[in-house]
Amino acid sequence: MPYIHIRVAGALNTDQKAQIAEEITDTFARVANKSKSYTYITFEEVPHENWAIGGELLGKKE
Repeated sequence: MPYIHIRVAGALNTDQKAQIAEEITDTFARVANKSKSYTYITFEEVPHENWAIGGELLGKKE
């Protein structure tokens, strides 16, 4: 049973999540030869102020 966890800074809308889930599931099924019906995907939306790149918070106000 494949389990795919997607962590993203900020938020995605429902349509975006649906499209991402469909495309990643299709790709995983094709490349890894795994059943789509057993592929689980979760989304974790992290507030920008809790995510840093290169030592700088994404939500930092300048």
